[in-house]
Amino acid sequence: MADIDQTGERSETRAYLIGGGIASLASAAYLIRDGGFKGSNIRIFEETSQLGGSLDGGGSPDHGYVIRGGRMFTYEAYTCTFDLLSFIPALTDPAKTVRDEIHEFNDKHIPHSNARLVRGGKKVDVSSMGFSARDRLDLIEIMAASEASLGSKRIEDVFAPSFFTTNFWYMWVTTFAFQPWHSAVELKRYLHRFIQEFPRIHTLGGVRRTPYNQYDSIVRPLTTWLKAQGVVIHTDTAVTDLDFVYGPKGKGVERLHCLHDGKPELIAVGADDLVFVTNGSMTTASSLGSMTRPAALHDKDGKTDGSWALWEKLAAKHAEFGRPSVFNGKVDESKWLSFTVTQRDPIFFDLMEKFTGNVAGTGGLVTFTDSNWLMSVVLAAQPHFIGQPDNIKVFWGYGLFVDQVGNFVNKKMSDCTGEELMIELIGHLRFEAQRDQILKTSNCIPCMMPYITSQFMPRVQGDRPSVKPVGTTNLAFIGQYCEIADDVVFTVEYSVRSAQTAVIALLGLEKKVSPLYKAQYDLGVLLDAAKTLAH
Repeated sequence: MADIDQTGERSETRAYLIGGGIASLASAAYLIRDGGFKGSNIRIFEETSQLGGSLDGGGSPDHGYVIRGGRMFTYEAYTCTFDLLSFIPALTDPAKTVRDEIHEFNDKHIPHSNARLVRGGKKVDVSSMGFSARDRLDLIEIMAASEASLGSKRIEDVFAPSFFTTNFWYMWVTTFAFQPWHSAVELKRYLHRFIQEFPRIHTLGGVRRTPYNQYDSIVRPLTTWLKAQGVVIHTDTAVTDLDFVYGPKGKGVERLHCLHDGKPELIAVGADDLVFVTNGSMTTASSLGSMTRPAALHDKDGKTDGSWALWEKLAAKHAEFGRPSVFNGKVDESKWLSFTVTQRDPIFFDLMEKFTGNVAGTGGLVTFTDSNWLMSVVLAAQPHFIGQPDNIKVFWGYGLFVDQVGNFVNKKMSDCTGEELMIELIGHLRFEAQRDQILKTSNCIPCMMPYITSQFMPRVQGDRPSVKPVGTTNLAFIGQYCEIADDVVFTVEYSVRSAQTAVIALLGLEKKVSPLYKAQYDLGVLLDAAKTLAH
């Protein structure tokens, strides 16, 4: 590895980061803060025109705002994320860090859902989890089981059918987006990582949110800081392959194959240089609809974007780089549909506040348990976008069972326009008297995501590559599809932890990765969880 000069910087070593999502952005930040890299020696390659990956957000009052998803955070579990945000200046006030800004926001917006579940147009009493004796035993058993013993089992393989109608399941599954056919190992990990949320899952009292959508609150300030450090960013540039050189210490990347505006380019990688690969993407092949057009399901034939294509090419040549087909091979089991609604009239927000008893930003998800689509919506604190006018309201929702016919609209969710999604939502809330006014002043944009929960697919050891594969010298895999012991995918935390792990491993730093919060060993947390389990 190249020497560090007198300024504390690695003057010659370069880093190449493939993919422009949060994992790459975090890797670049840690290379600068912990690795002594000059920003100008870091290059990020992103095949689309915008950084941020799945942490996206954009639009306008006239054409409608869009977020493909909304992320929840907890102070206890997100140790890497809040470490990263502790040295990034906030966009709205550079005198504060992003972490400071999030803390201040959540001090003012205390979550306590009064309508976590709704059935038949009425709020459900969720003071009881609804467990049977067998459900309790099955939960204890899966938490005690080893990952090796669970193997590739699905969640539905380890629970009785009645478990999937409990209040707990409805709340847990919609908070974290699990399906019964997803990995039992991933559910086990979630139960361990978030057992502290167990007694408050019905109020979402432990959830913390960003002041705006995550693109505005996290990606934009992080990108602004990286650019100020001199990091070189190449958008509209796909990395299509890596060439390796073999030596006594193992194989190392020696060349990147790139495509920029359709033109091929080769980039030489030095022996001391580093390469970070984001393998796979949960939001690849996403498509948008409109009030009059459903969102199309793309890539049903398995064709995917550059992040998957690169992983598939590398894995075909190197078995230790994982098996991407385990994750992107079953679209019908990994897809769901979200929708973002932009409103020019406060009537819907007013009705929701009266119905739920929650001001926007304090209630969290509202899930309709009798919805054939298992539809949920959440009203964030307004404004949800920087620059959003005061007279505009924005909320987000999603459905897990997109191939089912609606309760109020006689169509599959996947075939519905934005207007039809709103009609279904209005029906579940029993807001029919205000239906015309709501529809007239709403712009609902559906978003189909074929691979959104692909990281939850049942898998075994070796299906995901290690962050730093054995036998490699300068390569790391980062993001949602690398293997990190004990941590949970489908979180910003997993991506940031992969970045921190990769930087420390590749540079051989003495610094340790931010510790995992292991609440399953806290007797107080376990006691509270046991009390909840008994109800």
